[in-house]
Amino acid sequence: MNSVSEVGRTTSVRSVRAVRGTMQTCWHFAKVKRLGFAGLIIVLVTGLVAITAPLIAPLDPWRVNEFARLVPPDRVHWFGTDALGRDILSRIIYGSRISIYVGLVVMVASGTIGATSGITSAYFGSGLDLTVQRFVDAVVAFPSLLLALALMAAFGSSLSNILVALAIVFTPSVVRVVRSAALGIKVLPYVEAGRAIGASNIRIMLRHILPNTFASLVVVSTSLIGSAILIEAYLSFIGVGLPANVISWGAMLAGDVLLDFSNAPWIGIFPALVLTLVVFGINILGDALRDVLDPRLRGTQ
Repeated sequence: MNSVSEVGRTTSVRSVRAVRGTMQTCWHFAKVKRLGFAGLIIVLVTGLVAITAPLIAPLDPWRVNEFARLVPPDRVHWFGTDALGRDILSRIIYGSRISIYVGLVVMVASGTIGATSGITSAYFGSGLDLTVQRFVDAVVAFPSLLLALALMAAFGSSLSNILVALAIVFTPSVVRVVRSAALGIKVLPYVEAGRAIGASNIRIMLRHILPNTFASLVVVSTSLIGSAILIEAYLSFIGVGLPANVISWGAMLAGDVLLDFSNAPWIGIFPALVLTLVVFGINILGDALRDVLDPRLRGTQ
């Protein structure tokens, strides 16, 4: 019994220390990187809104009300209504789900494929590295928006297609960043020691190279979320992104919105402001993470 109680107390002490350490890290980050902490708050609030959208949306975002067309902001419709009488605030809340989903899926897909390709290319070098980098150069040569537009024109409008298109667009950027970091890591003494004791190539890449490229991977992946959300909005705005039955911030700015904008500016102002705020928050959070995680920049804080 005594040994069990001692184990329980030890576990409790470790849990308390872990919580304190996390709180101290957050407090230090808030003090040192105030703008980045503000970006973190924006991201967390947006994620919370996306998760709880069915609970906090004041009205049905798909409900058409012909008697409430283009109603300006009031007590019932805080952000007004669109040309079909649909509540704009509710549609913005539901639109956050698509935007966050697109950003996260593209980040995970691009980060996973890019990290695997970049580390493998840097580690083996030679012809494999040359082939991978020439392919990356060919993709990067196209502007991101133009390439995404071309891919969507080929694939067709759907959520899955836009995820694939954006992953293709952003993966080369991750490959370049991770490869650059891996090239410097693979010549370090502990990697050579791993080879000397007979460690396999996969073990060296997973246990020694990947963890040391994680900081660069986190920074570039975080920046991709904002870019993915923005390009998805562009594609939906010009009508080649998500289908019409899917609510997104970009789709709220497309179609006949511009025709009614002069008489009812709120139908475009509020979705655009929310989109701008979220992308801005993600970008300043990414900049703060770069400053915190990059060893070359820690001494300047």
